[in-house]
Parts: sequence; structure tokens; C-alpha cells
Amino acid sequence: MSGFVSFVSAGPGDPELLTLKAAARLRAADVVLYDDLASGAILDYARAGANLVAVGKRVGRPSAKQEHLNRLLIDYAATNARVVRLKSGDAGIFGRLEEEIEALRAARIDYEIIPGVTSACVAAARASIPLTRRGTSRRVQFVTGADVTGRLPANLNWAALADPESTTAVYMGKRTFPALAAKLIEHGMAPDTPALFAESLGHAEERIVRTTIAQLAEQLAQATAATTAAVILFGALAGETL
Repeated sequence: MSGFVSFVSAGPGDPELLTLKAAARLRAADVVLYDDLASGAILDYARAGANLVAVGKRVGRPSAKQEHLNRLLIDYAATNARVVRLKSGDAGIFGRLEEEIEALRAARIDYEIIPGVTSACVAAARASIPLTRRGTSRRVQFVTGADVTGRLPANLNWAALADPESTTAVYMGKRTFPALAAKLIEHGMAPDTPALFAESLGHAEERIVRTTIAQLAEQLAQATAATTAAVILFGALAGETL
């Protein structure tokens, strides 16, 4: 097959956060398979006449099956098309990238990965804080708040997550954060540890809330089900106002 697939990272939704290479691949693409969170104004960079195909997954909404998405990548590449797989955030962070790569490798289709800005970095920038600080926050860790069933993963490293000298970013954790916070406190993290809740980053309805892990857990436990994307940061730096 002579088709080619570019895995393009779209960032959290703000088109100004696209890399130059990402924008160039969108302008050259014959087909764009895009995530729900990587749509909107970002698709304006696609060339006129490109085939735009929605394949996104959202909690509580009908979503494309991963096997179907893999098949689409292969089938479009088989037509000698320049295919962009547009993934929200950074393609390599909790984006099931490896499953799509494995499908392409099995079909002997060439591909490239174009990195992008992940939501944890955007949340910190929007809040005007760093993710690290010499001497006090030496480590940043990214963790998913949901396993394949949507529940809190059972095999998380609680000692690492409760480390007061780290900054932790929780992806896909709105539903499970109350349980996660309870485990953190059980493993020694102070209930008043600062937390930053960042929702709908890069969109008009963007919302950032500074709170604590205990207060955020209480708020999310009482919240109604929502499909907006959010990332949660916690650790000493999450409460800073620089």
C-alpha cells in the first residue's frame, strides 16, 4: 500500500495551539478522521474537498468502535490517500494510539506521529503556574482516572500519587475523582492538598477552579453527569497564584 497516515495531535481544542507541522498535514490531507474534541475551528485548517470523518469517543454518547476506526484507517490508506488521524491533546497520552499503530503495522502501512500540547500543560499555563519547581515539585505524573470499564483503575501506585513533592495530572477522572481522593487521603495525602480543576480547555466555555482534593471530591460527587472533558491537577503547585 502506498497510502500514508499522519497521527496529528490537535491539542485541547484551541487552533492557535496547533503546531506548524500539524497545520501543514491538515492542509495536505485527503481524509481526516477526527476526534470529537479535535473538531470545530481546528478542522478549518483542512483543505477544501478533504473528506472529514467523525470517529470520536465521548462518555455517554454513541461512539465509533476502535476496530471500526482501525479498519477505516487501513481502507482509506489503501486508496493511496494522505490520511490524517486527528487526535485531541497529545496523541501519545491516553489516546489508544498504540492500537491504531498496531493495525497499520499489521497492514504494512507507513505512518508518522506529530506530537502536540497535552491538556495538563494547557491547564497549568491557563492558571499561570508551572508544573515543576526546583527542590519542591521534582516530578510530574500523568494518570488516567478510568479503566476500560469507566471505573477507577485498581492497580494505581498510591504511594507515588500521594507523594507531596510531585504534581499529578488526572485525565478522564471527573466521575472517579471522589474515589481517587479518598484513596489518596487514606495513603497519607492531606485533604487540603491544592487541586486545580480545568474543564473545556481551549473552548468558549473553559472553566478553571482552584480548590483542594477533598473539596473537589465533594463537588464532583454531587455533580450531575456531564460529557465535557476535564483534567485535574493536584499537588503543592496547583494552589499557586503567581
